[in-house]
Order: sequence, then structure tokens, then C-alpha cells
Amino acid sequence: MAGVSNDFNEKASIEKNDSISSVPLPSKHNNATQVENVNVRLANPLEGIPADQLMADAEEFANSHDLGHLADEFRKGALVAQNPSGFENLSQLSEDDKAVLRREITHKWDQPAQLYYLVLLCSMAACVQGMDESVINGANLFFAPQFGINPNSGDANAGRNQWLLGLVNSAPYLCCAVLGCWLTDPLNKIFGRRGTIFIAAVFSFVACIWQGVTNSWEHLFVARLVLGIGIGPKSTTVPVYAAECAPASVRGGLVMMWQMWTAFGIMLGYVMDLAFLHVKSSAVRGLNWRLMLGSAGVPALFLAIQVFLCPESPRWLMGKGRYDRAYESLARLRRHPLQAARDMYYIHVLLEAEKEVETGRFRYLELFSVARNRRAALASWIVMFMQQFCGVNVIAYYSSSIFSNSGFSEQSALAASLGFGILNWLFALPAVYTIDTFGRRNLLLTTFPAMSACLLLTGFAFWINSTHARIGVVALGIYLFTIFYSPGEGPVPFTYSAEAFPLYIREIGMSFAVATTWFFNFILAITWPRLQGAFKPQGAFGWYAAWNIVGFCAVLMFVPETKALSLEELDMVFSVPTARHASYQLKALFWRFRKYVLRRDVEPLPPLYEFEGEIGEKHYAPGGAGH
Repeated sequence: MAGVSNDFNEKASIEKNDSISSVPLPSKHNNATQVENVNVRLANPLEGIPADQLMADAEEFANSHDLGHLADEFRKGALVAQNPSGFENLSQLSEDDKAVLRREITHKWDQPAQLYYLVLLCSMAACVQGMDESVINGANLFFAPQFGINPNSGDANAGRNQWLLGLVNSAPYLCCAVLGCWLTDPLNKIFGRRGTIFIAAVFSFVACIWQGVTNSWEHLFVARLVLGIGIGPKSTTVPVYAAECAPASVRGGLVMMWQMWTAFGIMLGYVMDLAFLHVKSSAVRGLNWRLMLGSAGVPALFLAIQVFLCPESPRWLMGKGRYDRAYESLARLRRHPLQAARDMYYIHVLLEAEKEVETGRFRYLELFSVARNRRAALASWIVMFMQQFCGVNVIAYYSSSIFSNSGFSEQSALAASLGFGILNWLFALPAVYTIDTFGRRNLLLTTFPAMSACLLLTGFAFWINSTHARIGVVALGIYLFTIFYSPGEGPVPFTYSAEAFPLYIREIGMSFAVATTWFFNFILAITWPRLQGAFKPQGAFGWYAAWNIVGFCAVLMFVPETKALSLEELDMVFSVPTARHASYQLKALFWRFRKYVLRRDVEPLPPLYEFEGEIGEKHYAPGGAGH
């Protein structure tokens, strides 16, 4: 999802004053002073500008972009943008102005209908994404035998068939990793956010219909490769588009909605699999699986039709110099002209600051050459890698086959897969709350061991001789795994990666992180059929159970907590040497074991981080994170 960081870039910058004022600054400099200075420049480009000069600059901005009739709103908006939390003390604002800004805080979901229409559109795009990924699940039961790649054939070709089935399933993710994600940036630059979403939706629609009329596995493979062009740019652009259009007060919730409605789309894909199971036709062989694969094209068509009814991203329009249209977009997405002027002026100064920061820098190199950036890249790589190698997409793509092999009938296997989809969606809902209360790191450390145990339970269930008992335990293991995955490794990786990198390099950092998850998604999808054939279900599930333990250890030692930290605190956290951080966390793990399990009196651990005015103790072992 190249470029997905723009939403968080702007989010962190617009909301910066609240976060910086509410969290004490670091007490001493670290070896990433240069990165800190860049962050300060991007975090508050209006800081320190006298009020008279600021108002004059805002008026000049309005006049120079044919918005002179709104000069007063821009003067006031600039003052509010400089210090959003201090608007009550601005004498330049009328009581009506202050009432508008107060209501923005007390009734943050009181937004224009146009914004909610945009949210609906983005939710539909997420559903398309989920259906594109999941409808293949039920179709696997039918097209594989028809095209001569039955993985359970039991003959000499079984191994070859297992690889080919994996290749067909993994084709979209191969395309995403190699081409789809990297098309995002040029498509957005040329066609804008709406145009990119439209193009991706058209590719999704065409590819879904194409899948339904294929006559060989090679043909289906090519159709699914093209589907990757629809999946990659859409998955990158939609969260950015939503975040760039949304007010800061609701931006975080809208970003989380992408994950939640993608899970809903996955569930909807299983509904389509079950709905078309018994469709038969003497004229068309395999009509049921063809309708399954084609069904994902319907919401993609609706998405393509409706996307241009929403306004274009104001940030993108301003980047192209179309300031008059940018204000028109913001005016449709905000309740009051003051809010539109405030946000537009702040986007302008932020874009100018970003141009200054980027001059003379080779940011791709600095992603790994600067120690602070390198540690953020390592932590993001771990959580993105483990999102795949925790094993969830084995179930998302192959659950019907897994249930069928355990003894379920075809209909029962599809119904059981639907149960997985429902749980995956329902337990994604609490993550909106837990990710900002329990913390990113604690969610991972708590759920990895549980997911490992659930996969072992699922795999070992295949040794049960009784069919009824076996299918019950297999379903139980998969369902429990889903319950632990959905609030943990489901939403955490994208949230974590989006906030770990410094602002000036966040776009490149997120591109790196998302390319990681798409690549290993491909690896997972292509290898599972052969892995299951070679290791049997017991060994295959045991393999991913072991990776969950690896993930627990990696998160424990190399992934710091980022919840509720300001930009300065993030610089301090990621400037701690990797070896020191890992050593401290191992000590903290054993310290908690002695204190809470063995019930011994132990000396308090020294703090890992020190903040001005308080000593914060960051214990990242499974038990809690201090602040």
C-alpha cells in the first residue's frame, strides 16, 4: 500500500498540538537529533509565528488563490490551526465561531451528509477488498477437480496439483507485491484519489467476471493476476482518501473502519459461496463456483459508479495547485466555512514544510541508514510479517478445504467457513477501543501464545478417529484462533506501522511495511496446499503454531509500545539501542514471572525511558505497559 502514510502524516500533524501539550517532552537529546528537528518542523509548521504575521500570511494566501472573499475566515482559521486547543482565548473569534469549534469537540460525529456518504463509499471499497480475497475459499472445492489440479487426487500428480492450486490462489498477492502496490503512486499522481479508486474498481469488476468464464487453471491464474491490479492500489488509496477528507477528530476511527469492513467483506464472500453452492446447470459446467468468483464484481461495479459522486481529496487538489476546487471539496465536507478555511490553510503550510524537508534528502537510504528509522522499520517488518505467518490467511483462503478434509460435507464446510467470517468481523469491532487502551504491544503479546495453542489444537484434532469429535474440535480451534486474531494481529500491524516512522519518511516506511505483508501473503497462499500435503494437517498447523511463538519473542524484544506517544517520545523510544531494548524486555519478563507467578518480593526495575517531569517505566512483558 504505497503511500498509505499520507493519512497518518496529516493526522499526526493536524492533531500534533494536543498530543505534544499533553505528553511531557524528553528530558535529554538522543542520537537522532536531526530526525527530531525534522519532526518538530513537520509537527507544527505554524509554531512561533506572531499572530499579526500569521493573519497577514493567511490573507495573502486567500487573495493569491482567488479566495479573497473568504479572507476573514482564513485569518481566523490560521489562528485556530496554530493552536487548536486554545481557540477559547482568541479574541479574533466571535462567540458563534467558538460555538462551532466547541461542538466539533463535544459532538465529533456531527458531520455533513456528504462526509458520511464518503464513509459509506470507503466501507463499500473495503467490502470489495474482503470479497476479492475470500470468494476463492469455497470455489477451491469445485474448480480444482474440474481443471485437473485436485490436491487430494492421491496419485503421482498430487504434489504438482497442490503447488498449482496454491499458485492460482496466490496470484493476486503476487501481482500486488510485484506490480499492484507500486502502481499506486503514479496512478494517484495522474488520476487523483477518486480516479485511482475508479480504475482499481474497474479492474476488480472485470477480473471477477473474467474468473467466472475461465476454462483452465492457466486461464484462471491470469485472471487472478489481473485482480491484483484492482486489489493493490485500492487497498492503498482508500484509507488515504478517507483520512485526507475527514476531520482530525474522527480520522482515526475512519482508518480503523477499513480493517473492520474488510473483515465484513470477507464474511460476505463466504455468504456468496454458501448461496451459490447448489446452483447447477447442464449448459455450463461448474456454474456454482463461477458465480462465487463473479459475485465479488457486483460491489466493485457499484463502487466504480459512485466514486465520482464524492469530492476529490483536498490535499491532492492543493498538491496540484487547484486551490479553488480544494476549498469547494472541504466546504462540502465541513459544517462551517471556518473549519474548511482552518484545515485548508494548515494543509497548505504542511505541504510547504514537507517540500523544504525533502530537499536534498535521499529518504529511501535514510530508512535504513538512520538508526532511529531502522529500528522502526524492523518493528514494522515484524508485525507485518507476523500478520501473515500467524497463519490467519491459511484459514481465510482454505478453510472450506480444511473443514472438508476433517470430515465436513461441502455444505457444512462452507457454513463453517461462514462462521469463521462472522467471528472475524465481530471480534474486530472491540479493537477500535482496545487498541488505544490495552495498547498495541500488549495485544500482540497476549494473543500470540493463545493463537499458537489454538493452531496446535486444530492440527492435533486430525488425529481424533471419531468424525463427529474431530470436526467439532477442528471448528473450535479455528474459531478460537479467530477470536484472538481479530483484536490483535488483525488491526495492530497497519496502525503500528503508520505511527512508528518519523513524519518525513513515513510514506516510504509504510510502503516498505505493506510490501512486506503482500509478499508474505503470497508466500502463505502458494505454499499451504503443498505444506499440508507434505506435513499433513498436524504438521502444517504446528508449523504456524511455532511461528506464533517466534512472533511473541520478536515482539517482546524488538517492538516497543507506541500507544499515545507524541512525536518526540517516539523518537526517544526508537533511539534506544536494539540490544539494550531486547535485554531490558527479557529482564522485565523474568521480573514479572518472579513477582506475579512465584509471588516473590523483587526490587523494582529501573525505567527504560525518562520523560521530563516524571519517570515512566515501560514494561512490555505480558502483563501491562507502564507509562
